[in-house]
Amino acid sequence: MEIGIDRFAAMMSGNEENAISDALSMEQLLDRIAFADQVGSDYFGIGEHHRKGFLDSAPTLILAAAAAQTKNIRLRTAVTVLSAADPVRVFQQHATLDLISGGRAEMVAGRGSFIDAYPLFGLDLNDYDALFIEKLDLLLKIRDNETITWSGKFRPALRSQAIYPRPVQNPFPIWLGVGGTPSSFVRAGTLGLPLMVAIIGGETHRFRPLVDLYREAGKKAGHPAEQLKVGLHSLGYVGETTEQAFESFYPGYAAAMTKIGKERGWPPTTRAHFEAQAGPTGALLVGSAEDVAAKILRHAEALGGISRVTFQLDTAELPHSTIKESIGLMGMRLKHLIASY
Repeated sequence: MEIGIDRFAAMMSGNEENAISDALSMEQLLDRIAFADQVGSDYFGIGEHHRKGFLDSAPTLILAAAAAQTKNIRLRTAVTVLSAADPVRVFQQHATLDLISGGRAEMVAGRGSFIDAYPLFGLDLNDYDALFIEKLDLLLKIRDNETITWSGKFRPALRSQAIYPRPVQNPFPIWLGVGGTPSSFVRAGTLGLPLMVAIIGGETHRFRPLVDLYREAGKKAGHPAEQLKVGLHSLGYVGETTEQAFESFYPGYAAAMTKIGKERGWPPTTRAHFEAQAGPTGALLVGSAEDVAAKILRHAEALGGISRVTFQLDTAELPHSTIKESIGLMGMRLKHLIASY
């Protein structure tokens, strides 16, 4: 099982007291990626957002800078907001990143958890599903064919058009990022794409029926079982002890989730809610390396097997040094605890 990290380059609570300059924030982000490479993390992902407090509107640029400072770690976008982008440019940017990194790039394609990109790029939210379906179709055709002929509703047609550059990896790895919509799981399975499931709340085992839908759709479409990989994306933090991890993570987590909750109609986050989510079946991966490893293995069993786990470390707005300590524990302790899975 692979262990990795996702970052949004963000201050999610909006707490100005903890604010640092954007330039320093980017410098620290690149330092964390380089450190994750040094301690043996398998991959590092950068999200894509188009709102105040986030610095990741151009994730492939950040990852290209990271590629120059790393040797082994895989670098991925997580997620690329494909619905709001031109698939031709998306492919070209990722192919360029793959060339710069020597074949270490990946993409997680999705629709994103915020809708800011849609009005920004002049898109109609009524086309939310249709945009993604069409653009994913074009992206996969570009990946699999150097020259394509294609037509659709939301982009000018392509006629015997060659797309360059081509990436080092063939096929270039594209995962599908999903939340809780059954049709998204079926789509990923039908296309034979590896699945990255974002579970940021609730009980992880409740996603088993959706994961089963994915595997059943993939089998029905004729894809081999080993191609139908499942990854788990969760909010998390690994500390020296579970008690220390809870005390460090909770204040920032509560502030960030309460802020987001005001936009989405959630109630304020309480300590009781946090401890339930950090408990044996909850979605949060917070605790000592030993406790988090045990929880990951329970999640893997509950979901019928997973191939990778990614930790979203932005949520609690922890200091740079604290985040690096957690990255170190993930790479040097947690990874080895689950290495045999």
